[in-house]
Amino acid sequence: MFGQTTVGTGGISSAASRVFRYEIVGLRQNEENDKNNYSIRQSGSVFITVPYARMSEEMQRITRLGGKIIKIEPLTAETAQA
Repeated sequence: MFGQTTVGTGGISSAASRVFRYEIVGLRQNEENDKNNYSIRQSGSVFITVPYARMSEEMQRITRLGGKIIKIEPLTAETAQA
C-alpha cells in the first residue's frame, strides 16, 4: 500500500537501494553556508552520498555551486562499512 515500507532488502527494488558517492572539487558553498551574505573560499575534495533517484538533481546542484565532479562510485555494503 501507499506510504508503507518493508524491512529488509526483499521488498526494495534494486534502483531504490542503489547509493553512489560523488567526489567533488571546487565547491564554494553548501546548504549550511548558502544563507550567508559573503562568499566562501573554494575547498578541497568533498564526498557526497546520493541515492540513485536523486543523482541528476544533485549533479545540477553541484554545478550551480561551482563544483566539479571528478569521481562517481557505487557504494556497496562493504565500501560503506570501510
